[in-house]
Amino acid sequence: MADLETVAESLIKGQAPAVDAGVRQALEEEVPVRDILHQGLIAGMNVVGEKFKSNEFYIPEGLIATRAMKVGLELIRPQMVAEKVEPLGKACIGTVKGDLHDIGKNLVGMMLEGAGFEVVDLGIDVPPEKFVEAAREHDIQIVCMSALLTTTMGSMQSTVEALKEAGLGDQVRTLIGGAPITQAFADKIGADGFAEDAASATEAAKELVTALSN
Repeated sequence: MADLETVAESLIKGQAPAVDAGVRQALEEEVPVRDILHQGLIAGMNVVGEKFKSNEFYIPEGLIATRAMKVGLELIRPQMVAEKVEPLGKACIGTVKGDLHDIGKNLVGMMLEGAGFEVVDLGIDVPPEKFVEAAREHDIQIVCMSALLTTTMGSMQSTVEALKEAGLGDQVRTLIGGAPITQAFADKIGADGFAEDAASATEAAKELVTALSN
């Protein structure tokens, strides 16, 4: 019999084959896809986020766990679409123009997916107009930007301003992060949120979506 608690534990340990087997068994036994998502995958990712924040997990462990999560998510995605399971929110994410680093960005994107967000990954070296275009095309609520180089931090300000100039200021919230980024910088450029790590980014995105809908 399918055991979603075991799926969650396997995800935490980064055991992708075990996650694959557990989710397949749950689907075969017609366990509701919402239960697989929330009691298996999201429950596991919540623990991963806690371990990340308490420094029990670092980027390598986080990436292994999130890759295991993606295996399970891909299996249930067709049924989620068929049953119209609503995402927690819609986010796009990218490393800003001039910056080619993507490990942190990838981890945040996968953890957002693990928390129930629909995520559009724009990749690296993303100019402000591409963030604006994605926000419009996909009805994005949270625009997430990453920068590792101090020389590219200005691109974050340009993107925040571009979103406002495009008339998206009321329906889109901006969330920024990366090694040189601080809360003071976020305040200075008018970003709506700042996160110092992937787990904090997930929490901040949840808060921003909740605030948008109220």
